Amino acid sequence: MQVIQRIVIVGGGTAGWLTAGVIAARHRGRVPHGFEVTLVESPNIPTIGVGEGTWPTLRTTLRRIGVSETDFFRQCDAAFKQGARFNRWTTGADDDGYYHPLMLPQGFAQVNMVPHWLSDGDGSFCDAVTPQGQLCDAGLAPKTIATPEYEALANYAYHLDAGKFSAFLQRHCCETLGVRHILADVTEVRMTESGDVAALETRQGPVIEGDLFVDCTGFRALLIGDAMGVPFRPCGDTLFCDTALAVQVPYGDPADPVACHTISTAQSAGWIWDIGLPTRRGIGHVFSSSHISADEAERELRDYIGPAADGLTVRRIPIRSGHRETFWKGNVVAVGLAAGFLEPLEASAIVLVELSAKMIAEQLPPNRAVMDVLARRYNETTHYRWGRIIDFLKLHYALTQRTDSDFWRDNRRPETIPDRLLELMELWKFQPPWLHDEFDRAEEVFPAASYQYVLYGMGHQTHTPQGEGAADAELARRARRETEVQTARLMAGLPRHRELLDKIARHGMQPI
Repeated sequence: MQVIQRIVIVGGGTAGWLTAGVIAARHRGRVPHGFEVTLVESPNIPTIGVGEGTWPTLRTTLRRIGVSETDFFRQCDAAFKQGARFNRWTTGADDDGYYHPLMLPQGFAQVNMVPHWLSDGDGSFCDAVTPQGQLCDAGLAPKTIATPEYEALANYAYHLDAGKFSAFLQRHCCETLGVRHILADVTEVRMTESGDVAALETRQGPVIEGDLFVDCTGFRALLIGDAMGVPFRPCGDTLFCDTALAVQVPYGDPADPVACHTISTAQSAGWIWDIGLPTRRGIGHVFSSSHISADEAERELRDYIGPAADGLTVRRIPIRSGHRETFWKGNVVAVGLAAGFLEPLEASAIVLVELSAKMIAEQLPPNRAVMDVLARRYNETTHYRWGRIIDFLKLHYALTQRTDSDFWRDNRRPETIPDRLLELMELWKFQPPWLHDEFDRAEEVFPAASYQYVLYGMGHQTHTPQGEGAADAELARRARRETEVQTARLMAGLPRHRELLDKIARHGMQPI
C-alpha cells in the first residue's frame, strides 16, 4: 500500500509557498520519519504578483506556520486592511458609497439587526452596527503598538506586496520549516498506468518523484490541465470583466496617509481598486473589453490617479474568469490560479489558497487507497466555495441602480445572474439574511454578515413583518448602544494608520 510521504508542489508565488508552509507546518513532526515537502519552480517564469488584498484568515494562517507579524510587516511592505469601501456602485453619484467592513455587526450571534435598523431608518447600516466604517473614514489603525501580534481591537486583514510576500514565505519555508526547494523547468510529466503522476522530468536534470502533487503553476495549469486533462469552466457570462490594468503609484510625500481599507470605485465598464501600502499605492482598473476599449479604460485609470500617473507604466493582465471542473484528480490537486481565477473585487484569491492548503494539510490521505475518497470531499467543498464567491461578486453588480452604460444594464439582466443568487435575492425582499439561514458551511468565505453589508449598503429593500418580539427589540437596543460606546472608545484610543506602521517599522509589535 503506497504511503503518502512525498508532497511535491509545482510552482512558487503566493499559492505555492503558502501551500508549502501550511502543509510543512502541519506535518512538521513527521519529517524525521520520511515525510518531505518539495517545491519546484522555474527560474525563468515570473509570478503574476498583483494580488495585494487579503482576508483576516491570513492572520491565523501566518500564526500557525510560525511567522512573526512584525517581520511580516517589515519585509512585505504590509499595511492593515479593515474592509472595503465601494464608491459609485449603486447610483454612480459622487456621494454614492458604502463599506463592507471586517467586523461582524454588534450582537450578530444573538439578534439580526437588519429589521431594527430598517424600522429606525437612521443612518447607514454599517455605522448602526459597527464602528469600522468610521474608523476607516478617520484613517485609524485597528490596534495600537501595545496590542500583541495578531490580536486586534478592530478586526483586520492585510494589504501587502505580493512579490515580497512570496520571497518572505520562501525564506520561512526553507529556513524554518524544512521545505526542499528546487529551481528547475519541468519538461515532461511521467504518468503511471493508472493515470496518476509518477514523477517530473526537468531541463536541469533532476527527476522529482512524489506521492501527491500540488499544481501551483498558475494559468499554465501544467498538471491539472495539461497532464490530467481537466477542463476549465468559464463564468464570463456572469462576471464580465476580463482585463486589468495595474500601476504602482508613489506617494507625493513619504508621510502621506495610508488608507486602511481597499477603495473600489466603479467606472463606466468596470471598477478601479486603490490599495495603500507604506511605500506606494497599488491601483488598477478591472474592466470588460466587450464594453470599453483598453485605451479608454487606461484613460479612465489615469484620470482617476491624476497628475501622479504621468510617466507611469501600466501593466495589462488578462482575466479568464472561471475554475477547473475538478480540482483534485488522481494524485494531483490544483491550488491558486491553476484552480481558477475571478476578478479581485473582494480579495478572494489568497483566502482560497489558504482554505485549500488547510484542507489538504488537515485531510492529507495516509495512503493512495483512500485518496479518491478525500478528493471527492475536497472537490465538493471547493466547488461550493467557488460557486458562492461567484454569487457574492455578482451581487455587487446585480444590485446596481446604474443605467448609464451597457455594462451596468447588462449586469442586471436576470439571465446573467446565477439561479441560486436570483432565488436568494427574491427571498431577501421579505427576509434579511442571518446566520445559517442560507449559509450552511462552517467556513463560508462570505458569511451572512457580508451579504448584509452589501445588500443594505446598496439600498436593497427588505419588507419585514411589522413588530419584533420584545426580547429581540431589547437585544437590538443594547447592541446599538454598545456600538455607539465602542465607536467612541476606539475613535479616541486608536492611532493613525501611518503612525502605527511607522512604529512597527521602528520598534515592532508586542510578541504573542
